[in-house]
Amino acid sequence: MPADVVFTGGSVFTGSGQPLQGRAVVVTGGRITAIVADSEASAHIDEQTRVVDLAGALLSPGFQDAHIHPVGGGVELLQCNLTEAGDAEEAVATIAAYAAANPDEEWILGGGWSMDHFPGGAPVRGLLDAIVPDRPVLLVSRDHHSAWANTEAMRRAGIDAGTSDPDDGRIERENDGHPAGTFHEGAAELFFAVRPAIDPQLAYDGLLRAQDELIALGITGWQDALIGNAAGVPDALAAYLRAVEEGTLEVHVVGAQWWERSGGLEQVAEMVRRRDEITALGYGDRFSLGTTKIMVDGVAENQTAAMLTPYRDAHGHDTHNHGLSFVDPELLAEAVVALDAAGQQVHMHALGDRAVREALDAVAAARAANGPSDARHHLAHLQIVAEAETSRFAELDAVANLQMLWATHEDQIDELTLPFLQDGQEARQYPFGELAERGARLAAGSDWPVSTADPIAAIHIAVTRVAPGIDAGPLGGAGQRLDLATALAAYTSGSAYVNHRDHDTGHIREGYLANLVVLEPDPFTVPAEDIHRTTVASTWIEGETAYRRDTLPSTVPVTA
Repeated sequence: MPADVVFTGGSVFTGSGQPLQGRAVVVTGGRITAIVADSEASAHIDEQTRVVDLAGALLSPGFQDAHIHPVGGGVELLQCNLTEAGDAEEAVATIAAYAAANPDEEWILGGGWSMDHFPGGAPVRGLLDAIVPDRPVLLVSRDHHSAWANTEAMRRAGIDAGTSDPDDGRIERENDGHPAGTFHEGAAELFFAVRPAIDPQLAYDGLLRAQDELIALGITGWQDALIGNAAGVPDALAAYLRAVEEGTLEVHVVGAQWWERSGGLEQVAEMVRRRDEITALGYGDRFSLGTTKIMVDGVAENQTAAMLTPYRDAHGHDTHNHGLSFVDPELLAEAVVALDAAGQQVHMHALGDRAVREALDAVAAARAANGPSDARHHLAHLQIVAEAETSRFAELDAVANLQMLWATHEDQIDELTLPFLQDGQEARQYPFGELAERGARLAAGSDWPVSTADPIAAIHIAVTRVAPGIDAGPLGGAGQRLDLATALAAYTSGSAYVNHRDHDTGHIREGYLANLVVLEPDPFTVPAEDIHRTTVASTWIEGETAYRRDTLPSTVPVTA
């Protein structure tokens, strides 16, 4: 039977190992129907077949992002977007320009500011008051663990010097105790009662904008790491359901239902009910809710990541701060046991070494109580992992969900994190190589809009441990590097495994969906330090062109 599309003339990465050479990939009816020698491709071609000459480029399974926030990212692109500001001055200028261009907006909302652009990682209210004194301004940081507010926003929320820090957050303060303008973790939620909710149309528009951006980066599926109301991110559920019903959701999505850390085990039954309700609607191939997201701790740059050892102060002295465990470890274990028993996957944010231990202990409790399962629980971020924990991933069949882009020296880690950690902990940063060596199954995601969603930019750093333009040596040492095939597999077959989509995506195999990406130049043919120069020439979803570089250039930032 003649093919719809035949890819020939390049190498083929099948989802693991080294690329195949001299092979053609045949696509019919949206699926891969054959992988043959280039010399045999003509047998599958007639006048209706589209022949794609790769001209030396690499054909790969489409990327899948195992930890991302597309609706929030898309909405931010449509609001006051600070992700491209290079310093504090540019950020303030961008806010001023946005406010002037949108005089009818009651609140100035958006985000994307970088902590390393401001002294101590904490921008102050005075910068905002000087440009927008009469309207509330509330802008989340790029990592979504802090918010920056002006005085008017604080006034409307009833926040003043008498406002106490919440148990799960911290307010930066001026000398007299008045909030200075930056609110970390749960403290940002003090504004949620008064800030406008995200309009459903804006959330839907944000999803479609994000989808365009992500497909242009070769991403054909993802796990949305936050379905629910939390961290200032709009609940994405209604937007996804509308997109499925209207036929505008081109990719496949797994939604991770947000675990309210102030709640208890009663959430399990509700999440299962929601999951089963969505399954009954028949959305399975496009959208499902079989995952629960639990935030175990915070982030290292604002010293809320849960650590086994104390943070140091600016003078190198130990403090009493070990970071925050947002869920009591005993309750965490009970929750994971219950979710696992209900057939629900658990996706845990675990960044500090204590959080990683608590998360793995919870998976161990589930294994002990329920036996082996196919839930494919995974831990995301894994910035600081004790050596004793890295072998436990394979032992417990827990997936290491890597945000590869962060594993490099840059201002935020060098100025706001490493100086406040104990001696020797630089070597424990993002231990990808050690995890791989000890048999951990790897997946990969971006956490966009925290950082760029570009898989190639992330893979470059996984392989080199050095971002382009950085003079420092590899973060954590050269031993934590991944080889290119392993890093590329994490972003394709590894994430497909996490998403329970490895039966028909994540690999180039007969019978699998033709969700593919063409990369040029072939990253396997260039020096490691040039991998970041590889770009997406085209993205294919079920055998159809979803993106072609000459018609839809990406606007997602490609730098760390």
